[in-house]
Amino acid sequence: MFKRATWILLVLALAGLLVAPAAAQGGKIVTVIYDQEPDNLNTLYSNMFFMGITDELYLPGAWSYDKELNLVPELAVEIPSAENGGFNADGTVMTFQVRQDAFWSDGDQITAADFVFTYEMTMAPTNSPASRSPFDTNVVSVTAPDEFTVVTTFNAPYAPWAANLWGFVLPEHVLRPVFEAEGTIDNAEWNTNPTVSGGPFILTQWEAGQFMLFSRNDSYFGGAPLLDNVLIRFAGDSAALTASLANGEADMATFIPLSDAQMLEASGNLTLELVPSGYNESWYFNQRPGLGNPALQDVRVRRALIMAFDRDQVNLDLNAGLLTTPGSFWENTPFANPDIDALPYDPDMARQLLTEAGWIDDDGDEANVANDPTFIPTPRVAQGIEGIADGSNLSLRYATTQRQIRIDTQAVAQQALARVGVIVELFNYPGDVYFGTVAEGGILSTGQYDIAQLSINPAFPDPDTTRFICSEIPTDTEDGANDAGVCTPELDALFTQQAQTVDTAARIAIFHQIDAILHDLAIWNGIWTDPDVWVYNNRVLGLELTGPNPFWNAHEWDVAQ
Repeated sequence: MFKRATWILLVLALAGLLVAPAAAQGGKIVTVIYDQEPDNLNTLYSNMFFMGITDELYLPGAWSYDKELNLVPELAVEIPSAENGGFNADGTVMTFQVRQDAFWSDGDQITAADFVFTYEMTMAPTNSPASRSPFDTNVVSVTAPDEFTVVTTFNAPYAPWAANLWGFVLPEHVLRPVFEAEGTIDNAEWNTNPTVSGGPFILTQWEAGQFMLFSRNDSYFGGAPLLDNVLIRFAGDSAALTASLANGEADMATFIPLSDAQMLEASGNLTLELVPSGYNESWYFNQRPGLGNPALQDVRVRRALIMAFDRDQVNLDLNAGLLTTPGSFWENTPFANPDIDALPYDPDMARQLLTEAGWIDDDGDEANVANDPTFIPTPRVAQGIEGIADGSNLSLRYATTQRQIRIDTQAVAQQALARVGVIVELFNYPGDVYFGTVAEGGILSTGQYDIAQLSINPAFPDPDTTRFICSEIPTDTEDGANDAGVCTPELDALFTQQAQTVDTAARIAIFHQIDAILHDLAIWNGIWTDPDVWVYNNRVLGLELTGPNPFWNAHEWDVAQ
């Protein structure tokens, strides 16, 4: 595996297809390797994991989370609280001061106007952000009564403010002229070339498909970084990630297969760290009318698909037995309902549920599976199902990215579902295509799947999520987080209630109700708990990796000489 990936890199280099970073010669540099390339570099337009961690290098927010998951100020002078006057008496108005020593890398000062502009760009109907939440549902206004004061007014107390608000702020002086000239910032050059930075590093080179080079921002308000450069390379697959770490071409990587990560750690100069992040590798069933297979509107079919797939065995085989099957979207947190377990592996019950839903084994050959577990019966056919022609096969499109572990999981699931009479077609896409916006024709956002596999978390460490609410279903022109099209009035009401509940015990009780509904309706299927698996070279000093903000202290990173 190592030799093959290294040979590929060598062949590309000899062919002139690998471009060397122009400014990465000499000095202190840390090389990070991703297996997916960010789709853009404006956080407003992406829900992609790798985009979300990269922006910490150049795009500051009001606050972030440290290694102990405590809020720490960035652009805010202090974290707002009732005690310091940051919240009014009923919790509907939040006020904080912007530090006055923070500047964009071109010399313009970062002010409250940048925060107001970020709000305006999120809400502008001519822009197409990945999501407008929570500004569209929970925020009445964002104002700047003076140059360094930001006032956010809510329509009711808003419990998850810290995780969902002001994680980034856009440079008004760069993007306002674009908006005024074009009426949108959807196509702004800055989105893919953010050479004006407010963070510890500045993008100096992006070679599509190969690397991004970030150079030190000496004017960073948190202090000049100790590194000269952070180089982010893009690998085509997990084997290339592993090879790059093993041969010293990369210092850090995540999404390493656990078996490879353990082997790398055994080498002695690399460290494996599992960082809790709230993520769960999951299946989502497309319930958007006209996009997802209509069979998926039936809870019995959804439950059957889950129960036909042995997720525990997948974790033993593919995850070295180190990860488990989650029963809750909030697994391993107080917000997970303790009375709920993952649906068990039970292919016989899966067949029964499919029969009850009108998908019939019309030739009886499924009985042969009892004597030969590898036997693949003929597909089940529809009989008496409203809106589905009798004799139709149950055939589903199963989509995910090109990560090897996901490809392997697909193959296992395809065989398992075939044994209960379900046809599964497999599709794999580059990350930017899979997670692309509606305007870009993204697979998830435009609903081009029946089963989607991906890893999603709530607003960790806060439990809030927009994944299951009606207003976040994408349209033909508008993006949203709920591409699976889940729309249940009871869930909507509970999610609204939890967001307005500041009492922790009461909020936990609401999430237990939500958890029970997700389970009973088989809306979500967890495959494995998915902490961030980081492997890094011991030469890299000062790392304090966290789930919400793994690069939050990048200005303090250093390398051993």
